[in-house]
Amino acid sequence: MPNYVFEFAEGNKDLKDLLGGKGANLAEMTNLGLPVPPGFTITTDACRHYLAHGRLPDGLDAEIDEKLRSLEKSMGKRLGQADDPLLVSVRSGAKFSMPGMMETVLNIGLNDDSVRGLAAQAGDDRFAWDSYRRLIQMFGKTVQGIEGELFEDAIDDVKQAKGVRNDLDLDADDYKALVDRFKAIVREATGAEFPADPRTQMRLAVNAVFDSWNAPRAVLYRRQERIPTDLGTAVNVCAMVFGNLGMDSGTGVAFTRDPATGQQGIYGDYLQNAQGEDVVAGVRNTVPLADLERVDAAAYAELLHIMETLENHYRDLCDIEFTIERGKLWMLQTRVGKRTAAAAFRIANQLVDQGVITLAEAVSRVTGDQLAQLMFPRFDHAAERHRLGSGMNASPGAAVGKAVFDSYTAIKWSRSGEDVILCRRETNPDDLEGMISATGILTSRGGKTSHAAVVARGMGKTCVCGAEELDIDTKNRRLTAPGGEVIEEGDVISIDGTSGEVFLGEVPVVASPVVRYFDGEVDPASDEADELVRNVHRFMQYSDAARRMNVRANADNAEDAARARRMGAQGIGLCRTEHMFLGDRRQLVERLILADTEKEQDESLAALLPLQRDDFWGVFEAMDGLPVTVRLLDPPLHEFLPDITELSVRVAVAEARGEKQEGDLRLLQAVHKLHEQNPMLGLRGVRLGLVVPGLFTMQVRAIAQAAADRIKAGGRPRPEIMIPLVGTVQELEIIRDESLRVLREVGAEFGVELDFPIGTMIELPRAALTAGQIAENAEFFSFGTNDLTQTVWGFSRDDVEASFFSAYLERGVFGVSPFESIDVDGVGRLIKIAVEEGRAARPGIKLGICGEHGGDPWSVRFFHQVGLDYVSCSPFRVPVARLEAGRAAARD
Repeated sequence: MPNYVFEFAEGNKDLKDLLGGKGANLAEMTNLGLPVPPGFTITTDACRHYLAHGRLPDGLDAEIDEKLRSLEKSMGKRLGQADDPLLVSVRSGAKFSMPGMMETVLNIGLNDDSVRGLAAQAGDDRFAWDSYRRLIQMFGKTVQGIEGELFEDAIDDVKQAKGVRNDLDLDADDYKALVDRFKAIVREATGAEFPADPRTQMRLAVNAVFDSWNAPRAVLYRRQERIPTDLGTAVNVCAMVFGNLGMDSGTGVAFTRDPATGQQGIYGDYLQNAQGEDVVAGVRNTVPLADLERVDAAAYAELLHIMETLENHYRDLCDIEFTIERGKLWMLQTRVGKRTAAAAFRIANQLVDQGVITLAEAVSRVTGDQLAQLMFPRFDHAAERHRLGSGMNASPGAAVGKAVFDSYTAIKWSRSGEDVILCRRETNPDDLEGMISATGILTSRGGKTSHAAVVARGMGKTCVCGAEELDIDTKNRRLTAPGGEVIEEGDVISIDGTSGEVFLGEVPVVASPVVRYFDGEVDPASDEADELVRNVHRFMQYSDAARRMNVRANADNAEDAARARRMGAQGIGLCRTEHMFLGDRRQLVERLILADTEKEQDESLAALLPLQRDDFWGVFEAMDGLPVTVRLLDPPLHEFLPDITELSVRVAVAEARGEKQEGDLRLLQAVHKLHEQNPMLGLRGVRLGLVVPGLFTMQVRAIAQAAADRIKAGGRPRPEIMIPLVGTVQELEIIRDESLRVLREVGAEFGVELDFPIGTMIELPRAALTAGQIAENAEFFSFGTNDLTQTVWGFSRDDVEASFFSAYLERGVFGVSPFESIDVDGVGRLIKIAVEEGRAARPGIKLGICGEHGGDPWSVRFFHQVGLDYVSCSPFRVPVARLEAGRAAARD
């Protein structure tokens, strides 16, 4: 039979899977000889058996009894002994710290007899009856499921009747009365008396800990944090020590370094004459930990020595809980402490300098998410702010500007030197230029992966989406807050992309020195660079040297390409040519679509060619010597045509007036012909290139001519032509053959060799499943995980985010949106299949990813594991991907 119960001295910190985090660390401190109250841990194996069979495993009670007798022997008293009771606490303790698990139950072993023995031994009736009421209150709430406010209300009634506000002002008689009242609450809520038998109390508490593994809050937290459901929780049973025995007793929390800044020093809180839950509940104000030296110098000195011991042993910031019982220091818990992003980088760097950890381990201790937090500008929270409302924190940062309600105004005002916030119900591709011009973007619709959010993150712009409580009226150019306050166009507002809040007026911002470092404005070796910038630089240098995957950027123009290069991008993984067809050029595309003759088509293409060529020339110049993957046109065709409703109204009004509008009528017929119920799955990508003659070859010719011009000018262009939305190898073959013909023609015309790779975007399940066939005609794959996620899940991102995504996230169906972080089991499995079959058919094929997931830390780790050659993301997220690719390699 397995051992289900371990004394603290029998475990160690490496047994977290079996003993849970709390139990493993209690065992480790015990083995280090630190003053830990004796106790034992019931393993996660026992929990898993209980959850699977609905009962405790055979032999568990006997094991608990054996360990309890050992504990009683070491303490010289028995559990609940009438004249001198041993009391214990029961705590949950899973491998990972999990909000939602059962709260601690203290003082198990007390009843009407042992409370008197406790009072006699302590020489303090008040302390004993206070401990007894705490047991009933905690047990009733956490084990018996009684509403906690019933107990709190009873305490408030007693304090109010006595005319006091502080628990310390209640005496022994008050607590005796509370015990009777608490018992009545239990009797009324459960129909039974409070259990007096100490062993029954322990057994019920242990079962309650196991049951709490499947409590709704715990289940939701596991789903959100991707914690496996089958780990189970351990139970820690520990001899009680008391911080509420008088002013020579107390409880506190200590950190070996400041978890907010990472600075070394004495950090924490202490509360005299209190137990742990008093600190958590905030029933009284704590004092800084350093004040303990004045209260109890000996205990303070011992605590500092233990803090140093634990940090050296765990080689990291430690979070410590302790109790002082009449001058005797006891350690109740330790763990590697949580910290802010800035503290994470500082502490890891300090530990390297101190020779405690290697640089590789230091890099593994900081994350891409933390780096992203350091990069975004933030509002000065000390400044006075007038809040208008809030939405989704779609793209972090802080932005201040004049509210504008259309792209034209955004462009016009920004050219005049104004900072503007583009306010829209939602954005679409037509808003791109306005979004580029704006300092920030605010929408009343859409989610974190809506058009506004995706594009804003791609540009590193602050964005708040889905602020439904704000009425954005684009027609009348105003925004109305929930309280009726009206913001007219030109009024200044501030949006916080980190919190999702919207403020009236200008809130001062604090610039991020880390972004200035990545942008090349701050030399990490200069006096201008602060400690944090130097820390980041050090870790980035290591990551760049260690990583196997390259990091590219998604960029559609020369400016974005240049910034991406400054940010450390090793090329462009996605240049979206549809973004080059907006604004004035849209009319040329309309003419192409409406062309009735080959001559009209040729004229439209001829007008577009030089514009495209200039676009590509600028991008190739910015990325000279580095690869640039150009995706041929891939929007639904209807996006280049007027809105069908607006056009229909225009034609109807003209007809009612007897006016002839041949142009509008002809355009309406074309719009009706091309109208699609689900454009995301309609005429786009490679299908567009096959249906509209000359469109793709025009783009390839523009790419080739721009590259040839750059070569003639002494440049080193490295374009890669990517054909989108391929579902069958035959589609790829047709466009590939046409593209090769154009490359040969242009090469001969300019007298240069144009040998550029031609590949495809894997964004349909069929493409992933037939990757072996497709690879025979593709020199590279780039996984378009945005569309691949949509087609795998069977929903349109823009539609579902507003309808049911919030409910799915709240109920834990999604721990995180599959558009934010890769769905490993579904989308990820298709990527694995495509990687394996693609490499089998073409061993040297280059494999990358260019969806939004390319900058997501969790996803980058997955892409490293499956063996991709590169990831591509927005310029702003390039440093995050660089760091995460290095961390993934360091773990290997």
